[in-house]
Amino acid sequence: MEKVVDPRIYVRTCAALLVLLGLTWAIAYVDLGPFNLIVALAIAITKALIIALFFMHIKGSSRLLHLAAVAGLMWLLILVSLTLGDYFTRGWVPLNH
Repeated sequence: MEKVVDPRIYVRTCAALLVLLGLTWAIAYVDLGPFNLIVALAIAITKALIIALFFMHIKGSSRLLHLAAVAGLMWLLILVSLTLGDYFTRGWVPLNH
């Protein structure tokens, strides 16, 4: 039997995403110096978590779905770390042309 989700949860989730969208738009016009990137990433991660938990039904689902979500995040972290490892070591070996 499939679990029925209360429609109010979707309305609240949509409202939260719209508020975060407005916050993203508003913060783009504010100069926070080096904290612009940190604030923008924090808002983006919050929106991604809301979408994953409520629209993708990870909250309240089986442990297998939680495992799949964690495995996807771990794979993303591996790919980002390999990309950054390549980027940060670009100047270590001099190129002889």
